[in-house]
Amino acid sequence: MSPAVTLYSTAGCHLCEEAEAMLAQAGAAWETVDIAADPALLDSYGVRIPVLRTAGGAELGWPFDVAAVRAFLARQE
Repeated sequence: MSPAVTLYSTAGCHLCEEAEAMLAQAGAAWETVDIAADPALLDSYGVRIPVLRTAGGAELGWPFDVAAVRAFLARQE
């Protein structure tokens, strides 16, 4: 199964760890991208992480909870 969303994150981000737990609770498949490895991503997401992004470009930025993650994923189906 291909990932439903990309989680933009970085090492040591406790909010990103919470987002991963929420994605797991929601039963989502995701790919994590460390923004520190790409200057353009760091510029775009540096103060906004964690951010979920679908292949279609829809984004859900922090703060969110499991219900918001589920609703976001349901809108993408």
